[in-house]
Amino acid sequence: MTPSESNRIILGIDPGTTVMGYGLIADNGKEIRLITLGVIKLAKLSGQALKLKKIFERTLSLVEEYKPDELAIEAPFYGKNVQSMLKLGRAQGVAMAAALFREIPIFEYTPRQIKKSITGNGNSSKEQVAAMLENLLNFKETSSYLDATDGLAAAVCHYFKKGHSPSTKSYSGWKSFITENPNRVEKP
Repeated sequence: MTPSESNRIILGIDPGTTVMGYGLIADNGKEIRLITLGVIKLAKLSGQALKLKKIFERTLSLVEEYKPDELAIEAPFYGKNVQSMLKLGRAQGVAMAAALFREIPIFEYTPRQIKKSITGNGNSSKEQVAAMLENLLNFKETSSYLDATDGLAAAVCHYFKKGHSPSTKSYSGWKSFITENPNRVEKP
């Protein structure tokens, strides 16, 4: 059965071997709402195999609890450290395997694609992405959950890539957004 454009749940994952972030959104065809977001902390586990096992188990438990229709996952980006890239690729693969185990379609997006879809700028910081998601989904994030908002960003990116637009107005970056929306910026 193919998931419909309305009444679907999207699981977004930002894979990692120290911290893996995730976020789930519900799409009713007109708007999205936050279901949950969080992190899986893996630093205290000894050995790559145990970390991969935990990623598989937790991803599978999210799939079984929330029954997402689709998985959006951040694709590994090019890095100079081959060992880090290998570990990240394994983490991504294990999360994908958990979704595939329940026959959930998978969509990959580069970090740049995700950032651009959320903020309009592919070079945005984690904090900028989190701030835009807070505004879009009306929640308050704490800095300890930046990996969670990265996972959530993958889900929202997928929603936008499926033909939904965050607004009819586009911005070339934060500066143009702030210039045209001064009332939406909080002053310290």
